[in-house]
Amino acid sequence: MIKVGVLGAAGRMGLTVCAAVKSEPGLSLVAAVDPDVAEVGHAPFPKLDGLLISESPEVLLEAEVEVAVDFTVAVAARENLRFLASSGIHAVVGTTGLSVADLQRARADFQRSNCIVAPNFAISAVLAMRFAELAAPFFDSAEVIELHHDAKVDAPSGTALMTAERIAESSKEWNPDPTRNEVLPGARGGKGPGGIRVHSVRLAGLMAHQEVILGAKGQSLTIRQDSYDRQCFMPGVMLAVKAVSERPGLTVGLEPLLGL
Repeated sequence: MIKVGVLGAAGRMGLTVCAAVKSEPGLSLVAAVDPDVAEVGHAPFPKLDGLLISESPEVLLEAEVEVAVDFTVAVAARENLRFLASSGIHAVVGTTGLSVADLQRARADFQRSNCIVAPNFAISAVLAMRFAELAAPFFDSAEVIELHHDAKVDAPSGTALMTAERIAESSKEWNPDPTRNEVLPGARGGKGPGGIRVHSVRLAGLMAHQEVILGAKGQSLTIRQDSYDRQCFMPGVMLAVKAVSERPGLTVGLEPLLGL
């Protein structure tokens, strides 16, 4: 039985992870960490007997946690990762907004334990990125549009950035942007890896969605992925929790766990 702790446990994703861990065979939820637990008390966790709940990650040591799942914000995740690495606790991270420098730091820090960082834990999103990567060499232009709920604080999403990176690595030949007069600054989106334009939409009513539009003379291909409920991320999170002890150092993305 793998002992699991959740960082960011009082948030919407954190609560979903807590419930998923509790119901997953082979896993035991033993600790929950969130700076808001002092305000919410134990209210979000009424059916989790014996769960240690704290504002401090030190509780993970008290509960003898083997794998910690982090769904917080980037500034908190940076500190959490340093703590987990120094404590020899495996980490599964779904927090977005981490930079290349953050990943490099994690790669250096995780020597006693392992870490899996994935911009998206939805299997459909991982497959959509792979499909875009495979299609890219056959097209002349590509743009990425990501759409998220109105509480998401970073833009673009980690998934969009990784998608652009993989498309750019798959093909180096792209038509130049014809835009000469951007009437509204930013109308063409942000320039991502390889010059691929990335657009971010934030709207009430959305959850997590992404389109990759690829164009060639006389044709286009749209690859769209939609996440309607946070439950869609849980199979990927559970897979990572069970696999992280066997993945030395830092692993980025779910692809290696899926054989992609």
